[in-house]
Amino acid sequence: MNGLIEITGLTKAYDARNIAVNNITLTLPKGKIIGLLGPNGSGKTTLIKMMNGLLTPTQGSIRINGREIGVETKAHVAYLPDRTYLAGNQRIEEILEYFCDFYADFSREKAVEMLKNLNIAPDAKMGILSKGTKEKVQLILVMSRKADLYILDEPIAGVDPAARDYILRTIINNYNPDATVLISTHLIGDIEQVLDEVIFMRYGHLVLYTSVDNIREQHGKSVDAYFREVFAC
Repeated sequence: MNGLIEITGLTKAYDARNIAVNNITLTLPKGKIIGLLGPNGSGKTTLIKMMNGLLTPTQGSIRINGREIGVETKAHVAYLPDRTYLAGNQRIEEILEYFCDFYADFSREKAVEMLKNLNIAPDAKMGILSKGTKEKVQLILVMSRKADLYILDEPIAGVDPAARDYILRTIINNYNPDATVLISTHLIGDIEQVLDEVIFMRYGHLVLYTSVDNIREQHGKSVDAYFREVFAC
């Protein structure tokens, strides 16, 4: 099997008029950083939630490492949602212990090292941290796993440029090189430097799946510029 993720005829319809993902077939390889790009309402988050087993497809299937989405795949997928999910009264060190208990592939040592590099105290409560620091802590938790697939939903939204740079460096330097990283974002110009491939979605449909090099060679444009051209109307 060449693909890490195999999506076949995937559809998610909430009703006849509200089809969030519409008959997508796609195979994604191992060892790539892939951008999942599209305007608001294009179906990106719905697709991500189905990959994580948080939504059930109306039709079609998703397989990760040949397995249907379920308990086995969840053990090999590290997911960063687009909203904070950690309680404000939790101390970081308590969260680390929880992750150690819950995920067999979680490295507490790696997480502690990254926290130390950022001067984030393990005994700090999440509720007192700035938005940017909370984003960093959540990313550290995800990237301290040795997963097969990392899914990051808007990992750099709402943080300052310095925090964005740190987040991108963390992604590049800490993910399992045999794994795939799928990043959903609107900030294409900030993140395209780390991308190998891109997926364009619109109105639930797959518009394009290609390599970043192909866009630059065939169209003579950056991913950001080509994205603006494709979605101009």
